[in-house]
Amino acid sequence: MALETYVAKRDFHTTPEPEGKVDPAGGNAFVIQKHDATRLHYDLRLELDGVLLSWAVTKGPSLIAGEKRLAVHVEDHPLDYGGFEGTIPKGEYGGGTVILWDNGTWTPEDDPRKGYAKGHLQFDLQGQKLGGRWNLVRMHGKPGEKRENWLLIKVEDAFARPPDAPDILEERPESVKSGRVIGDFAKDPPKALAKKRKTPVGPVNPVAASPADTPDPATIKGAVKAPVPAFVEPMLASLAPLAPTGQRWLHEIKFDGYRLQARIEAGRVKLFTRGGLDWTRKFGTAMAEALQNLPLGTAVIDGELVVETETGVADFSALQADLSAGRSDRFVYYVFDLLYLDGYDLRSLPLTTRKDMLGRVVSDQNGLLRLSGDFDDSGATVLRHACRLGLEGIVSKLKDAPYRSGRGKAWQKSKCSSRQEFVIAGYVPSTVSRRAIGSLVLGVQEGGALQHVGRVGTGFTAAMSEALFAKLERLRVTDSPFPAALTAAEARQVRYVRPDLVAEVAFSAWTADGHLRHASFRGLRDDKKAGEIMREDPETTDKSAAGFNVTLTHPDRIYWPDAGVTKQGLADYYAEVWDHIAPHITGRPLALLRCPTGIAGEQFFQKNAWKGLNPAIVLVNDPKDKGDDQLISIDSLDGLIGLVQASVLEIHPWGSTLADWQRPDRIVMDLDPGEDVTWANVIAAALEVRDRLAAAGLGAFVKTSGGKGLHVVAPLTPKADWPQVKAFAKSMADQMASDSPDLYVATVTKSKRHGKILIDYLRNQRGATAVAAFSTRARPGAAVSAPLAWEELGPGIGPAHFTVENMLQRLTALSTDPWSELQAAARPLQTPAARKRK
Repeated sequence: MALETYVAKRDFHTTPEPEGKVDPAGGNAFVIQKHDATRLHYDLRLELDGVLLSWAVTKGPSLIAGEKRLAVHVEDHPLDYGGFEGTIPKGEYGGGTVILWDNGTWTPEDDPRKGYAKGHLQFDLQGQKLGGRWNLVRMHGKPGEKRENWLLIKVEDAFARPPDAPDILEERPESVKSGRVIGDFAKDPPKALAKKRKTPVGPVNPVAASPADTPDPATIKGAVKAPVPAFVEPMLASLAPLAPTGQRWLHEIKFDGYRLQARIEAGRVKLFTRGGLDWTRKFGTAMAEALQNLPLGTAVIDGELVVETETGVADFSALQADLSAGRSDRFVYYVFDLLYLDGYDLRSLPLTTRKDMLGRVVSDQNGLLRLSGDFDDSGATVLRHACRLGLEGIVSKLKDAPYRSGRGKAWQKSKCSSRQEFVIAGYVPSTVSRRAIGSLVLGVQEGGALQHVGRVGTGFTAAMSEALFAKLERLRVTDSPFPAALTAAEARQVRYVRPDLVAEVAFSAWTADGHLRHASFRGLRDDKKAGEIMREDPETTDKSAAGFNVTLTHPDRIYWPDAGVTKQGLADYYAEVWDHIAPHITGRPLALLRCPTGIAGEQFFQKNAWKGLNPAIVLVNDPKDKGDDQLISIDSLDGLIGLVQASVLEIHPWGSTLADWQRPDRIVMDLDPGEDVTWANVIAAALEVRDRLAAAGLGAFVKTSGGKGLHVVAPLTPKADWPQVKAFAKSMADQMASDSPDLYVATVTKSKRHGKILIDYLRNQRGATAVAAFSTRARPGAAVSAPLAWEELGPGIGPAHFTVENMLQRLTALSTDPWSELQAAARPLQTPAARKRK
């Protein structure tokens, strides 16, 4: 990377721009300069290898997830340019006014040099106006096109805004350096070239402060001079059914990890749990060193330590797994409150004052320490956005409230799904593995005694199941810890234990008799005491899922070892989504992928009936098949659970119904990317398929495959036969491959697919199948094939983003099912014969 092109385009005797040079010292700054040249645009610049890689973003960045903004690649700029503001004279290259609209640091997700070369940069921004994850994707240029076009795309995360939110460009037009707007420079132009500013590249925002920016608590009214406390009992949030509204509240993301209090004194760091346990050594040396490097002497900071998965969502189960494995490279400590600083107690100050001071002392330490952002939007909007992202919920806080230990109403938590801690009172041994648990017996404290609330039998990895068995065996007791006797069914095979351990559990609802419905284990809570565990949710209403009457043998058999999803967990999932999946799998011939011992064992497809099938499964005869073999179909939830009992982990329906075998009622175009194909290109392919279907008079719906790609589905009025539908699908695939041979292929031959997307039209022939919407996939992670709205397509939702664990949360957060109009959108396929008749 060099600056020859930059220098050649400019006369530095005339322009106030810095001449600069390549600076190999290294850094990770980013800037965005608002540039009122021939056309107003925004210049995005990312520091790499001593220069600023640069793109002219024609309409400016957008915080709406998935919205694409054209970014024209331009010449590299010197690092000194990152602090430039001023007016470039008319007639000079880029003549017009430039202001520093935003700056900060950027963190690439992978090797930025490889990503830059391949045309796909994924990165996080930590700026004064922009934040979160972004994608820069190079577009395929047209023949003879000189400029290199990219797309700047915001990923859906906590920093993204809904489409109806204020535009950040209009909301914040000012310079982060001078506070001026573009028009101010016409009134007050630069005096002379000798006064060029040499502001270094780098953030000036509070989240990346230097020691000189550290606030002096002695100057803050209300700060109380006091010795540093050994430990502060944390302030806790009360559960609220709805997020509070009004200008008095700010809203933060509720993190899914361990609440930790950091105490820093004389270079020594201690990390305490909410109960005051010293867990400093649990989290390795890097976290302590990051806290030691803060520009302060003594402090007490409140926050939460998490592990974020590849989707960018904190996962408590992943945190537990990393701790068990001695892994510390994925830890992130989100800080949200400052209780003490350099000799002064800050707890009586308003929350906004404490957070402002915290933002001025916490800098990004290679991603280990991050300031928890907050939102002034309505609580309902923030909560809905968090739930769509698969987050746990939000915490709403009164802006002017002091920090008061214990639980109160000044902090309120609103959850995306039911989830809390429970006391472990016993366990049932596994039916498929020696020295492992099959389920846990749970309770809560109520009226001074332990009350039984049911069991949890899924969510355990094999390793966790064995570890729990070893731990609980040491706590075995003869008598039940529940004062009230359990029923015979509840007590069957239970081994009681001393009620000392606490488990975190997600569940769909409380039943009318006070038990958990469809519970899933998330991990042990060593930081919480069993005597404090109360029932949180005040509601007893049973948000009923469909019930089934099929008995599961070995319900604790683990089908997905990495995710800990058992046979029982799969049955619970299908019971919850029955209303959604039923239209796609009932009344159709089915092909099934069976995995008798889970995804790690033998797998085989089966379309014909076999002995021992549950009576709820419907056997059907193919009218074209004169043999004795029968095919499989279902018409009820019991039939679906019968398939679960038979170890079916994928359901692949025909594209036609039993009522009309010969004429399909949908077209499925399977977009299967080869190696080195970007997700942005898969999305572009889906949009192209949609447009081609629309041109043929057909509606189009999209879903993730749960594997690598996307499926585009067009509902049909069943009039055309299989050969006609296949011919139409093949023609579309062939045309796409012909129009864009560097992007697409229509042949399954693997040797031709490297770097390209297979437009698989072969799903559209008699007897061929495609995985059903909402069906699970027999792949790590327990992903499901998830229907999406077209506007949801973006880098924030990958092909395996939705799983057994988060799909229910998504459905709850959606105001409408994105496929609710699929059947109503059915249209007849206009075959050549039909068009001729017209």
